[in-house]
Amino acid sequence: MMIYISTGIAIVMAMGVFMFRMKETKKPVNEKKIILPPLFMSTGALMFLFPMFRVTRYEFLEALVAGMVFSILLIKTSKFEVRNEQIYILRSKAFIFILVGLMVIRLVAKLILGSTIEVGVLSGMFFLLAFAMIVPWRLAMLYQYKKVKAAYLSESNMV
Repeated sequence: MMIYISTGIAIVMAMGVFMFRMKETKKPVNEKKIILPPLFMSTGALMFLFPMFRVTRYEFLEALVAGMVFSILLIKTSKFEVRNEQIYILRSKAFIFILVGLMVIRLVAKLILGSTIEVGVLSGMFFLLAFAMIVPWRLAMLYQYKKVKAAYLSESNMV
């Protein structure tokens, strides 16, 4: 039963991420908007204070590697542009497909692993996977943002 409840919550969260991302493309971006989401998400690590969510070293590494691999897709689809003297993230047509694909992979993995791994441990692993996916993605976004900003500033100084 807990697997289905947590799956429903994950679907609602994925829809929230999609809506947030669509709104994000309409407003200028800054360094704070790029860095804050992983910082806010990091509070979720408090779940590991409770024994039911603790993972083994192997499970930790497994979730970490999977998250980092998935982050590559997000990094590849995150680009910036300068509009009206402000920097915006470009809306990617592939983002929704990647988000849905990652969600399907997560749901299938959860249903398969849910029968062999306790729900709490599985929740901890998926938190780590998501965190390991978001941190590299946001760091890459910050790097790209700074490159676009530097190029824009040097270009505007030349004019």
